[in-house]
Amino acid sequence: MESIIKPGIYLHYKGQYYRVYEVARHSEDESLYVVYRPEYGEKSLWIRPLSMFCETVEVNGERMPRFSYVKPLEDG
Repeated sequence: MESIIKPGIYLHYKGQYYRVYEVARHSEDESLYVVYRPEYGEKSLWIRPLSMFCETVEVNGERMPRFSYVKPLEDG
């Protein structure tokens, strides 16, 4: 599945890191979701709509991406 999201480590605008695995398609409506795991806390697996993952947010009057790509995932 072609996507603008590639696997890797992403930084959330609030300062936490997330491990992004891939984009998955919903079986009923075919909407797209990003599959990811926080690099803190319980590190449980989560999904978020692709559109929300890619959106920008406003912080102190400045627009920035909700998640920013940092680096690829390490093998293993």
